[in-house]
Amino acid sequence: MDHSRVPVLEALADFRRRGDIAYGPPGHKQGRGVDPRVAEIVGLDVFRSDVLSLNGLDDRRQSQGVLSRAQELMADAVGAEHAFFSTCGSSLSVKTAMLAVAGPGEKLLLSRNAHKSVVAAVVVNGVEPIWVHPRFDAERHLA
Repeated sequence: MDHSRVPVLEALADFRRRGDIAYGPPGHKQGRGVDPRVAEIVGLDVFRSDVLSLNGLDDRRQSQGVLSRAQELMADAVGAEHAFFSTCGSSLSVKTAMLAVAGPGEKLLLSRNAHKSVVAAVVVNGVEPIWVHPRFDAERHLA
């Protein structure tokens, strides 16, 4: 696989190069509707790249293969069978992973120093946690 390729960035660059105008969300319209005080601090480029997956990018209803190619590249790069991107941050990804491995009433071994998103997933999914108290590994500098 060609790991120099970046499908999402390439599609976004094509979108910006074409100068497409978006009429749907997000409401700031790639910076045209942003408060000038915000633009002064963070600039407009961040808004120009905040687009829904249309016009050559992937969309929930119509795939151009952009995300699937990017996920295949990521999986290959880290030696995984599959990679899945999340747009809602790492906490949602943690919750999703937990939902995939344990269901309501099932037991799951969890470290007592787990991130709060793990605890939230336990509560939301009805998983019965079996708490393990970690020991610090001085050689690896982790618990």
